[in-house]
Parts: sequence; structure tokens; C-alpha cells
Amino acid sequence: MNRLALLDLSQPPREAASRQGSIRRRLCRPVFAWASCIALGASAPMTTQAGSADVSAADWGEVLERATPAVVSIRIDSVRAFDTGSAGNSVATGFVIDAERGLILTNRHVVSPGPTSAEAVFLNNEEVALDPIYFDPVHDFGIYRFDPAAVRFMELAELELDPDGAKVGAEVRIIGNDAGEKISILSGTIARLDRSAPEYGVGRYNDFNTFYYQSASSTSGGSSGSPVIDARGRVVALNAGANRASAASFFLPLHRVMHAVERIQSGEQVPRGTLQTSFVHRPFGELARLGLTGAAETRLRETFPGGTGLLVVKQVQREGPGDGVLQPGDILTTVNETPVASFVPLEAALDASIGEPVSLSVIRGGEAVDLKPIVRDLHAITPTHYLAFGGGTLHDLSYQKSRTLSLPLGGVYVAFRGFVLGGAGIPTGAVLTEFAGQAVSDVETLAALVSSVPDGARVPVRWFSANDPNRVVLSVVEMDRRWFSTELCRRNPASGAWPCEPVSAPETTIAPEPVSVSLPQGVDRTSNRVAASLVTVDFDIPFRVSGVHGVDFRGTGLVVDAAKGLVMVDRDTVPITLGDVRIVVGGSVELPAQVVWVHPARNLALVRYDPTLLLGAPLQSAELSMKPAVEGSRVFHVGLDRDHAVVSQPTRIEAVEALYMRLPRTPSFRETNSRVLTPGAAAGSTGGVLVDKKGRVQALWGSYVDQSGKDLQNFFRGIPVETMRATLEAYEADPTAPWPVLGAELGTIELPRARDLG
Repeated sequence: MNRLALLDLSQPPREAASRQGSIRRRLCRPVFAWASCIALGASAPMTTQAGSADVSAADWGEVLERATPAVVSIRIDSVRAFDTGSAGNSVATGFVIDAERGLILTNRHVVSPGPTSAEAVFLNNEEVALDPIYFDPVHDFGIYRFDPAAVRFMELAELELDPDGAKVGAEVRIIGNDAGEKISILSGTIARLDRSAPEYGVGRYNDFNTFYYQSASSTSGGSSGSPVIDARGRVVALNAGANRASAASFFLPLHRVMHAVERIQSGEQVPRGTLQTSFVHRPFGELARLGLTGAAETRLRETFPGGTGLLVVKQVQREGPGDGVLQPGDILTTVNETPVASFVPLEAALDASIGEPVSLSVIRGGEAVDLKPIVRDLHAITPTHYLAFGGGTLHDLSYQKSRTLSLPLGGVYVAFRGFVLGGAGIPTGAVLTEFAGQAVSDVETLAALVSSVPDGARVPVRWFSANDPNRVVLSVVEMDRRWFSTELCRRNPASGAWPCEPVSAPETTIAPEPVSVSLPQGVDRTSNRVAASLVTVDFDIPFRVSGVHGVDFRGTGLVVDAAKGLVMVDRDTVPITLGDVRIVVGGSVELPAQVVWVHPARNLALVRYDPTLLLGAPLQSAELSMKPAVEGSRVFHVGLDRDHAVVSQPTRIEAVEALYMRLPRTPSFRETNSRVLTPGAAAGSTGGVLVDKKGRVQALWGSYVDQSGKDLQNFFRGIPVETMRATLEAYEADPTAPWPVLGAELGTIELPRARDLG
């Protein structure tokens, strides 16, 4: 099965309902990364045939008329990335299973293990808020609760669950929010009861230790959580996934769902046990190659008439309760001395034995082996709290994530890197193992360490990528609490809410200390004259506002007033005032700075650093030329490359021309009514200046962003020295003064065209 062909049946809201031709492709893009499996409750999988009685269209009409009022469409806002899911919004389906208590059944990937906000829309368009009170740690089902009194204008209906009602050949209907259409009714015939769990990809949500039912029903985005109704109007399965390369749809059986629902209705906790071991169902022909003897096969076939195989150990998680006890390839024959051939009795035994040993009999290499591993609480290894830190989200590495990545549990998973970790080069999907020299095994330990580090301090963080666990990386994180609060949030199992508590911080801050630095030399006499005025400018943005196209930028700045610490830079490097700016001097010293002015109409900005932080005053004010460059002027491009080395290129000004930039798709800064210099050649750099042979600045070599279709294109042009000088004068006069604009965009036309216009 092509993993990429499997899809999540929740979907983002459609942009335009009229674009029918693209709906299927667009709605098939996964919103939550997951792959689901189905739990079979019979003692062994077998092909049970449906009855032969035909159901008329009139009968189906009556069934659907009774069932449809119990089905709701669900709108979900996932407010934070968490575990295998990302932040975003989607729509799905659910249905009422207990009208008195206000319980709605849907998929796990709809309820989500992380913080969400959800509401249900009933058939009469009444909307009610939903509380996510339960999600299964492994299987793809979850339960919402609503206030029945909030539904005032229709009588609540509920659907009955029938875990044993699914039969091969049975005709079914799937009622749900398919393709975001609120109510759609799809038909199908159950073809399989023992489909193996489809895999949606490494690191994504994958159901396991269960079967799927399969039907060619062509369900698509939005139908996640739809009830699969039989001719009696009972729910025999839960719609969960599909294969977009075919019409195949996958349904979750209801045996373990029913078990959880009954516990919740009784006000009890739902016990879930695990050996942190994945089992798969294998046919008898393959089992013989794994060591199953003919006598054992005969005995097991007699025990399970119609059975097609047994459960085999596929994967044992390191450091889990099955590690060192079970081995891949073990054939499971009994649990607590009871023969088993499917997942449901195995899970029932594990759920009833949390914290206790469970007796297993397996066949290993043709020999019978008795084992007694200790069952672990599955809820205990499912994250229920997260640390909001520096705009990011971190939580314990989950069983779901670690299992698909073949990792042991332990460490803190970066569900979203945010501003602080992202600035240190730590990506989303990393697992932190050390913070400030201390080992971190869980998020509460990390929160305690974070609370002890003052703002401005730089701490080492050791981590590895979840996709490359053998490569351990050491990064340096600068503690910064200015833009984002630091909170530890815990899930309330009764309401599904995530109340947060602030993480304390030291009252002191770490101030930068004065340092000395040596500046790199230029490559020739001309570049040496301006090299002491060039610095690298780094700018990081915590919030993307004003149409900015990124979150971190680097360019070359020009020191225009060393006594005041003023540096001029283009607006592609410092596009807005909201952000953290630093200058790198000599490629070895990084100093904090602040944005003091962003030109409202020109591609220029001014940042300021503290000159007292540089011992010996190595930086010098650049000399601005009093004579503007013209076409044919001989100039030198002097700049800094990405390694902060000085580069130089002699060239000539080929054109002094009007700047024209296309309208951006996203409203953002766009310079108009200005002239720029275009040289014949330039050295590879992050910016710089155009100077004459005496090192006098004739233009700032500034970066611009132009948009062509969906693509952004960067190009450099020279910003004339007269524009630079006017910018400095305006800032020194009054940076808060209104800036007059014409309100029109001017351009040049040919004289014949001008005559035609009068």
C-alpha cells in the first residue's frame, strides 16, 4: 500500500465551494498526520456473511430519517501543535451516542490529544460548544461532551452502537460532513473485517494492535467520525480513513469503543494497559515459516473455526515492559491461559492488568515459551501537559511518536520550535536531552531548569532530530522572555481544558559586557578604507505582521555614526520595528541593538548599538560622498559575505534608472517613485556599499524583494547616497514627523505617447 495515498478524513474549511474540480485533491491533504487501525472483537477474524434479505430504498429512507438528526458536523481549532498534530483548523463529523449526558463519538484525530476548541453544528444549524473529555491513547476514537440544554430548537436523537453488527457483504450508509458539505450520505458494502492497519508515515499518528473494516465507499475530507449505519439503523463501525488512490474506506470496529463508552457513562476512568509492543496478524502459511508446528496449527484451527491466522510480535519498544521479554517474530497463542487469535481479547487482558504481570504463551523458533511481563499504564505515557516557552510548544516524547520512530521514551519533544528555540537553530521535531548542562527526561524537569535561568543568559542545549536520533547536536539558546510568556499547562481530564500556570523567572538579567574585537582587512586599498564601517545585521521577528515574508533576516549594514552607534541597512533585512536585532562585528562579536527608525517610503532602516560595548572603538563612521554617481562612473562594490569576510569587485554604473516592483500578493512594503543604481557586476555578498576609489560611499547596496506569481525573488540595487543622506537628516530632525507622500505612482513614457496624452 502506498503510504502517501492514505488520507485523513478531517479537512480544513474550503476556500470556495464553487471550485468543485479541485475539491478532491485539496481536501485529501492531511490536516492531522495519522494512520488508523481497527480493533476486531471476535475471537478470531473470519468471513461472516451478511443475511440475504434485501433492503428497499424506502426502508433505507426511514432508517436515514431517524439517524440523520443525531449526526453533527464539527469545527475544530487546534490552537497549538502537539504530538503528531499541528496547529490549524479543520472540520469533521461526530454523532450523539448519549443524548441525556451529551456524549458525541468521533475520531481521536478529531478530538486531538492537544489543546483544541471545538463546536458541533446540528442538523437545524444550532451550534453548541464541545468539551473533549476522552481520546484513546492508541485507537482512533474520542468522545466530546456538550450541554444538552444548549440545544433548544430540536429534539435530540442518539444512535445505538452495535459492535457485533458488521458482516462481510452487509450494505451500509455513511452519514457525515463529507467534503465539508455538512450532510452527505454515502453507500458501501463491507468487504473485509480483518484489514491490517494502514500506515500513514513515520512520525505521524498511526493506529495499531487492531484491525480495520474495509468498504468501497469513497469517503473524503470532513467525514472523519461519521457513523457507519446498517439497515437496522445501528452503528456498526466508525469511519476513520481512506485511500485516495482508490475508493477504499476504512472503518474502526466498536468493541473497545463500547468498553470505553460504558466506563465514561458510569463515571469511571477508562483503563488502558500496554506492553509497548506492536502486534500484527499473520496467516497460518506465514506462521509455519516462523516456527508454528503442524500440530499446533491443527489445534488452533479447531479452537478458532474459520480463523485465518494468529498475532505475531512486530516491534518491541526499547526500555518498555516488553523489552527483553518479547521478541519480534514471537507467535502469541494464549493470554492468561486463554487462547487468542485477535486483538480484542489481548487488549481486554492488558486493560485489566495494569501494574501487574500478564501471562503470555508464545512460540519462538518452534519452541513454546511462557512469559510474564508487567503491564504499563498507557495513559501514563501519553502527554497531558506542555511547556509554552519562547513561542514554542514542548512536551514529553509520546508513545505514539517514539514508537513510529523506534525510539525509547524519554526526553522533551519540540512540537513547535517557536521564536527562542528557532533562533538557536533547534527545529520542530527535535528531542531535547540536556538543558543548561542538566539531563531532561520530562517537561516538568525542563520547566524547573528554565525557571532558574535569567533573561539574557546563554545556555547550552543538547538535542537530536527525531528523524536522525544518532546525530546529537549542541546549540546555544539565549533566554528571552520579552515576547512570549513561559507557562506550564496541564490537561484537565474532566473538561478537556488546559489551564496554565506561569513558570517563575529570576529577577536579575544578564547584561552584555564590553569586549574587544579585531576587524577583518579588505582585499585591496579601496575596500580597506570602508571595511571598518561594515557590520552584519541579523534580525529575528517573533510575529509576522505587516506582510513580512519571513522570520529571520541577515544583511550588511553601514556604520553612519560610530559615536552614536547608528547603522544603516536595507528594509529587506530590517523590514519592521517589531523584532530582535543584533550586529556582528568582525565576524566574532555579537552585540544587541535596537531598531530606531524604518523609513516609511524608502528601502532604508536605522538600527543603533551601544558603542561603549566595543573596547577601543574599532568601528568608524563611513564617509558619504558629496558627489552622486552617474552612468559610467567607476565604482567598487565592497561588502561582507555570509562568513563576514570583506569582498570587493570593481565595476561601473551601467544605469541610473527608476525602480519598478510588481504588486505583492500579500500587502507589504513596496518602494515607488525612486531611482536606483545598477552596476555592471557585484561580488557575492549579503549587501554592502558602492564606493569610489577613495572609499567614499556613493550608494548602499540594498536588497529588494519582488514577487513573480507565488515566488519571491531577491535582487540588489544601489540606493543613491543622496537618499541615504536625506534619510539621516530626516531621522536626526524628527523621526516621528509625518512623512508626506504624493499618493500616486509615477513612471516614464516615450515622447510620442506623451504627445498623444496632450
